[in-house]
Amino acid sequence: MIVRTEDPIPLPHSPAWFVRALAVPFRDLWVDVDGCRVHALSWGEPGRRGLVFVHGGGAHAHWWTHVAATFAHDYRVLAVDLSGHGDSAHRASYDLEQWTAEVVAVADAGDIAGRPVVIGHSMGGFVTIATAALHADRFDGAIVCDSPVTEPDPEIGAYNLKEAFGKRRVYPSVDEAVQRFRTVPAQDHYLDYVMDHVARRSLEQTQGGWQWKFDHRIFAQFAGGMRSIALPYLPGVTCRLALLRSECGLVTADIGQNMYERLGRVTPVIEIPEAGHHAMLDQPLILLTALRTLLADWAHSEPYRRRA
Repeated sequence: MIVRTEDPIPLPHSPAWFVRALAVPFRDLWVDVDGCRVHALSWGEPGRRGLVFVHGGGAHAHWWTHVAATFAHDYRVLAVDLSGHGDSAHRASYDLEQWTAEVVAVADAGDIAGRPVVIGHSMGGFVTIATAALHADRFDGAIVCDSPVTEPDPEIGAYNLKEAFGKRRVYPSVDEAVQRFRTVPAQDHYLDYVMDHVARRSLEQTQGGWQWKFDHRIFAQFAGGMRSIALPYLPGVTCRLALLRSECGLVTADIGQNMYERLGRVTPVIEIPEAGHHAMLDQPLILLTALRTLLADWAHSEPYRRRA
């Protein structure tokens, strides 16, 4: 594999921390999982303790770049493109447990020392919960970012309303597509330099122009809601788990309390102030601080254990 440093050029007013994060060299990693070619990004030296980042529905690994790359000095860092997303291949159908197998396969192929921590956002948080439940002996901990497992997830709601994911569009130019880039759900605030980077990494060239990379059929398949698949895994989580909920996101205080109870009252629930559902797009430094604080604590403390 060849070390890659190319990236869409950051907007001129991007802050120094963001420019430094995008400049951290990364490699492309490819693994075959049940006949599907799965792509991931990797940063940092092989043989270190590890982190594995999992994106949300309709997103991809580069949604995490400006956060994940900042850990490269201390960790072996991976960010997966789940099948049907990013640069991974598409499947005829999709399954939550199949996605957990992809996370495990990427972690195994990523030259990580010991058991990594897996970090997932939104739908990727559902995948993270299932991964922690099914493969608890393979991971040291899990961090879930604004994943409301007691509510229908936002991507599925958008599909039902045919607002965002129901029709595949082709744009004549990258710039026009970037201008049309939207998140689901929408939120009040975004950092334009982050949005520009994420949008440009979300496109692939096709006949007649440019289109978003993700497979729209995913949201048709899960149109009945993902809650019924994600919720049963909560009682099976035995490794360390933390829930980061965005103040202006989808995990309300009540949902956070419900998840806390279902997880045996041993899971910290931490609010990211002023953040929308997609905290990496509006409050990435606060999100980064929360992740670093949790990881620093977990590196030397003993976890509370769920009562039998």
